[in-house]
Amino acid sequence: MKSKTDPRHLKRIKNIQALFAWGCGNAQPKTINSPKVIEKIAKIDKIIQKNAPKWPLDKINKVDLSILRYAFWELIYKKEAPPKVIIDEAIELAKEFGNDASPKFVNGVIGTALKKIDLPDLNHE
Repeated sequence: MKSKTDPRHLKRIKNIQALFAWGCGNAQPKTINSPKVIEKIAKIDKIIQKNAPKWPLDKINKVDLSILRYAFWELIYKKEAPPKVIIDEAIELAKEFGNDASPKFVNGVIGTALKKIDLPDLNHE
């Protein structure tokens, strides 16, 4: 993460907030990207479930779940930023908005998944 005022960081925050609101029952996503993420939620949630098998989706902290959903959408579907940047941002967002365990949990789920997903920018530097 470059800084807390970086426009990309601020956009990620807004997207995470929109996904959080949607996950709490607000049917009106409020960002350009949130409908695109929601469209892929079923596939993204399967990835999260496979890589956090001890945590059913309804037991994962809603903030952590929103961060993971957005990070996986960026990693798999958006593909504009390098994977390392997306992972770093997800961990920073978990530190900023989650609880004390959030950064480690988010990092663990993404790290476990990336061992199974081939992302050329990350795996073949």
